Amino acid sequence: MKIGTVTVLGATLVALLTLSACGNTIRGVGRDTANAVDATQSAGRDVDRAAKR
Repeated sequence: MKIGTVTVLGATLVALLTLSACGNTIRGVGRDTANAVDATQSAGRDVDRAAKR
């Protein structure tokens, strides 16, 4: 194998690993955002119930 081929394969591997890590991070941010929305809605319902007492 030539040095250039090894370099291209190495760079491709690094790029693929980087992109997969970004995908996991974006998915995690989506879950965190959804959990924050759920918690905010729950707190709003609690305040509404307390105000009606």
